[in-house]
Amino acid sequence: MKLGVCTSASANAAILAGSDAAFAEENVQGFLKPRDADESAWQQRLADARACGRPILAANCFLPGDLPCVGPAVDRAAIRAWAETAFRRASEAGIVRIVFGSGGSRRIPDGFDRARARAQFVDLLRELGPMAHARGVCLVVEPLNSGECNFITSVDEGAAIVRDAGVDGVRLLADIYHMLRDGEGPESIVRAGALLRHVHVAEREKRTAPGVAGDDFGSYLRALARIGYSDAISIESGWQDFAAQLPGAMAELRRQVDAAFACAAAAR
Repeated sequence: MKLGVCTSASANAAILAGSDAAFAEENVQGFLKPRDADESAWQQRLADARACGRPILAANCFLPGDLPCVGPAVDRAAIRAWAETAFRRASEAGIVRIVFGSGGSRRIPDGFDRARARAQFVDLLRELGPMAHARGVCLVVEPLNSGECNFITSVDEGAAIVRDAGVDGVRLLADIYHMLRDGEGPESIVRAGALLRHVHVAEREKRTAPGVAGDDFGSYLRALARIGYSDAISIESGWQDFAAQLPGAMAELRRQVDAAFACAAAAR
């Protein structure tokens, strides 16, 4: 199991290089910057990020809020252009997961038909999935808690949408923080099964890193063990002092993961 952290790989290169994080998870809008046509600037960002000495396995925050993907004002050509650059640069960076949370982009506008919005989103996944897959990238749909978005707010809902899209290049993310915020139990992870390709984690109350408030993620981690999950888990949290807190957060997450998977193995 690879355990990593969501952060700027370039800004925190020295910290990452000396840490137990197996990978960094970057940001599409801040790192890949699909609207920035300056390829020399992109190559410099990539070189700076590689100084961390860790793979840049994933990138989150796929679409900005000013590029809606559902509702009456969807510009599919603009989304497609954004995605083409994002997936190409992701491939160049070795990024294999693009996280499609993007609550601002996918929020259903007031008064807009929910079934129509869902159909728009599924159709978009069917277009983007093959584009991502051709670049060796998987677009992972991230359910968000209901306080942050009004669409795809549970792992079960996300799984149904991924199944309906039914294309290579589109799979599912489970974010334990969002699940905790909405009281979504670990059973939905088991139901999602092999659709899961990425996991985020943070503590429930203030989205702190593992070990700060002492949250126990065991039931969710045991659910991951039950489905044979062996991909990556990223800490996606706030930090008061990244350099000081990262070692303890990585150690606590590793402790909980190892304990959960050992418990699940013993129960078989």
